[in-house]
Amino acid sequence: MAARDRTLDLNGTGYCASFHLRRTARAVTRMYDVVMQETGIRSTQFSILVGIAKHQPVAIGALAEVLILDPTTLTRSLRLLEKEGLITISERSTMRQRFLSMNPKGERALERSVVAWRKAHERFIATVGPEYWNEMRSELEKLARVVVELEEPRKDDPALVTASA
Repeated sequence: MAARDRTLDLNGTGYCASFHLRRTARAVTRMYDVVMQETGIRSTQFSILVGIAKHQPVAIGALAEVLILDPTTLTRSLRLLEKEGLITISERSTMRQRFLSMNPKGERALERSVVAWRKAHERFIATVGPEYWNEMRSELEKLARVVVELEEPRKDDPALVTASA
C-alpha cells in the first residue's frame, strides 16, 4: 500500500522530444498510407524503395545510414519486399556486404506508388504551406544530424573513461 501513496513525478514529460516527434511521424505516415493504400505499398516501404532506386546497387548498411534505421529493422522490411518480388538482395560479397537492387516488378510498383505519393505530398504541402515545409524540412535535417551525433560515443565523455578504466 505504501507504494501507491507515493506520487510519481512526471513533471516535464510533456516536453518529451521523442513523444512529440513520434506522434507527428505517426500522423504524417498515416496520411500518406491512406492515400497510398491503393498501390499496395505503405509509405515506409515507399521510402525504402526510393532509397534503393536512387542508389542501386546499394549496400544494406549504406541504406540503413541514409534512412537512419537499425540494419536489423531494415533487414526485416527488406525480406518482405524481396518476398513480394520487388527487390533483390545479393549474397554476401567479399567485403561481407549484401547489396540491394530493384526488380522490374519493384520498378513498376514504385512507378505506380509515386503517383499516389505525389497526391499525398501535394495535399500536405498545400495544407502546411511550401515556405513552412521548406523551413521545417531544413530544421528536421539539422535535428537528425544533431541526434545522430549525440548517439556517437565521445572520447572525452567521463562515463566512457570511467567504464573503460
